[in-house]
Amino acid sequence: MATEGAGNLASGSWRVELGSCAGQRMLSSERLALPDYEYLAQRHVLTYMEDAVCQLLENKEDISQYGIARFFTEYFNSVCQGTHILFREFSFIQATPHNRASFLRAFWRCFRTVGKNGDLLTMKEYHCLLQLLCPDFPLELTQKAARIVLMDDAMDCLMSFSDFLLAFQIQFYYSEFLESVAAIYQDLLSGKNPNAVIVPTSSSGQHRQRPTLGEAGMLEGVEASLFSQCLENLCDRHKYSCPPLALVKEVLSNVQRLTFYGFLVALSKHHGINQALGALPDKGDLMHDPAMDEELERLVVRSRLHRTSRQHRAEEPGAFGFQRRDKLEAPERVPSASATTPYPYRWEPRE
Repeated sequence: MATEGAGNLASGSWRVELGSCAGQRMLSSERLALPDYEYLAQRHVLTYMEDAVCQLLENKEDISQYGIARFFTEYFNSVCQGTHILFREFSFIQATPHNRASFLRAFWRCFRTVGKNGDLLTMKEYHCLLQLLCPDFPLELTQKAARIVLMDDAMDCLMSFSDFLLAFQIQFYYSEFLESVAAIYQDLLSGKNPNAVIVPTSSSGQHRQRPTLGEAGMLEGVEASLFSQCLENLCDRHKYSCPPLALVKEVLSNVQRLTFYGFLVALSKHHGINQALGALPDKGDLMHDPAMDEELERLVVRSRLHRTSRQHRAEEPGAFGFQRRDKLEAPERVPSASATTPYPYRWEPRE
């Protein structure tokens, strides 16, 4: 019944365009031409429907106060705005491309002031920031992003916010794709058939060794043209998100040989790939967010006005509904023993 209802939702007069925040809008004619279940799969609508129903059942007592219809309206509004991923478990954050882009945008907006102030942080400190938004965010992904910046095992080195963020974007958003790329790179280094089907395994972590300098380092890496052919085949069959193939070829066309981490660095610094992903502004604009700055300024002004108002009221006699102690002049009247007292006790005069 749920599947049938979801199909009717997709074939109705409106459809939720979950990919709009990542710059992936489709023309109305193309969207309406898609079969129902193809549209549902492409936009991950069932993922959000299942999550919404689970939250509805978990909080049904609270939700019953304002209605189910309002709950679904607010839920899908939060999905479109990208705030639905805040403080959620990692399995949900990485469940869809839209969730990943929303998390990247939330991380940038929440901690942009780190870069704006010129602060440099270590990998562990950046991981703590990620855990503020996602408590179970895995350390391994943060380490992989830091290695793109540091290019070695000195994981306690300091990194700028912009360098880490752009490297983290590539590693987080394209994580499955990069696992396959790492496996292809290792096979090319070992002389295996590059046209063979590559299945990522845990052994792909062997590529993390730092490139050595000198003549050995000059010869290290794989031939860029052969690597490009393998990645073209990979993008054709990969079911997860991939960088635009034309931009990947552009990166590889500028060199004759390259290492795996050289490829990752090139991806993280490529202006076109950042634009195609659509989660973050250009590197030169990472420290600027006029909408957020305006909102923060309003909060600061409101806080100052509230604090000033409280101080002003505290200085007035009778503030907060009672007289100041230094203004009390009349002695306290103690009722006689024969008088009835409305309380089981009476105030004793202060010494």
